[in-house]
Amino acid sequence: MKIGVHPNNLHLRLARLWPGAFVDLQPIFISYAEGRDTAALLESGDIDLGGTGSTPPIEADMRGLGVEYVAASAPRPANGAIFVRRDSPIGSVAELKGRRISLIDGSFHTYLLARSLEGEGMTLPDVERVESGARDSLADLLEGRLDAWVAMSPRLEKALERDDIRLIVRCGATIPNRSLFWTLERNGLSAAEIRAIVSELSRIGGEIAADPRAAAMLLASGDRSGSGDRGGTDIDAWEKVVRSRDFTVVPIDDEIIAEQQEEADTLLRHGHFSKPIVLKRPETTR
Repeated sequence: MKIGVHPNNLHLRLARLWPGAFVDLQPIFISYAEGRDTAALLESGDIDLGGTGSTPPIEADMRGLGVEYVAASAPRPANGAIFVRRDSPIGSVAELKGRRISLIDGSFHTYLLARSLEGEGMTLPDVERVESGARDSLADLLEGRLDAWVAMSPRLEKALERDDIRLIVRCGATIPNRSLFWTLERNGLSAAEIRAIVSELSRIGGEIAADPRAAAMLLASGDRSGSGDRGGTDIDAWEKVVRSRDFTVVPIDDEIIAEQQEEADTLLRHGHFSKPIVLKRPETTR
């Protein structure tokens, strides 16, 4: 099985390094740059399974690719936030109107921003979205080229320790922010393969939670080898990241599909999507 791994999905990133991971599925781990590339790699057959935030699979379904959800993490309320400069006149989300905001557009960042704005009676077109890609936007924020920055782990943990920027929104109060593990129906994963994937993700997650220091050492080692996060995060910082999240993984159920449907409907209201979509419930998938 070809399993896609990109820097921002820590569960699969650790699975690639974890002893004995997915051994019964004869895994081949395929590295790639970022979660938004997952759909194209699944479509081309370069990978059989990927893991991302909540938004990329909805983007793929909007393209008619026929997403099949396999598993989901527990909610990860600590993994996203919106920051402004400490000396910024922006005191709340309500004052973001017309401002330049850095984010990875088409990732969960877009949903976090949309829901945050919606709470203040605004929509995505009320702000200027600035694509950050893999670039660290902190310098642009501090030097005034941006007004706000949507950050995630591991940069988020470093940002929280700074005294020159200020938090205005934390993910947990706004969106569930799960990791989703998914494929395309055309790739034809069997029911037995799907059960094995869920079981193995759950097993690895339990072992990560039981020994976060070991997980942090593996992540830091990946940084030094050039295969991991470009931020060069050290072991202690990675341990904070690992301890801050729940690595529980569960099979897809109606509640998770309902969360995805709510996101799709929200992004349609904000004009991010041009047409509605009805996601398949688990019992109606293959």
